[in-house]
Amino acid sequence: MKYFTFMVTDSAAEPYKPEEDTIAQWVKDAIAAGTEFDGDRIRPREEAKTVRVRNGELIVTDGPFTEAKEWINGWGINEFDDLDHAIEVMAKHPVARFGQIEIRPFYDWEAGE
Repeated sequence: MKYFTFMVTDSAAEPYKPEEDTIAQWVKDAIAAGTEFDGDRIRPREEAKTVRVRNGELIVTDGPFTEAKEWINGWGINEFDDLDHAIEVMAKHPVARFGQIEIRPFYDWEAGE
């Protein structure tokens, strides 16, 4: 089953330690295991734009869609057997320690669910 993962900052988490938080190694392991399809970091939230159309008028605002302390800073598309497998694998991702990871299954258009 295909899942979308959001890597999210977390102001209450442990600090990021590059020498311990080897995301590149996690990605290599995930590719070797066949669970990683694609993923990447995204630019800082200060570079984000939010686009809306209301009553036919285009509204573009600076920044992310929410005024939260946490924000999305990366994403992944992964293949897992099921949600338990997704949790098991993503718990080993360094962002699970110094941030948080949201896991969402893709909508199955063929099955209508």
